[in-house]
Amino acid sequence: MRLRAVEVKAYVPAQDFTVSRAFYRDLGFAEDWATDELACFSRDGAAFLLQNFHLPEHTANFQMHLLVEDVDAWWQTIASSGLIDRYLVRAEAPADRPWGMRDFVLFDPSGVLWRIGQPL
Repeated sequence: MRLRAVEVKAYVPAQDFTVSRAFYRDLGFAEDWATDELACFSRDGAAFLLQNFHLPEHTANFQMHLLVEDVDAWWQTIASSGLIDRYLVRAEAPADRPWGMRDFVLFDPSGVLWRIGQPL
């Protein structure tokens, strides 16, 4: 018998569930389904669950890593979209990292750190 994993999804915390749902839709993720406590987001085969849950210590240490084909195109799209100002989130432009990635940093409205990048 062969045991096969099919998928893994992180449960991303949200301080303001409504605002975070809008942020991820505006970021380009599809909201596949939602309840009052949980929403599933996906894009190009990548997916995560957004939860209506916030514990400051947990959220402040939560990180996500999204691999993309063209990190600079992603950055240009996000930087020019007004998303950063609209949601009052922090972001840092792409840079080559010593661990072999070119990525940029984007914090969501709750403070969850996203590293969006591609291998060098």
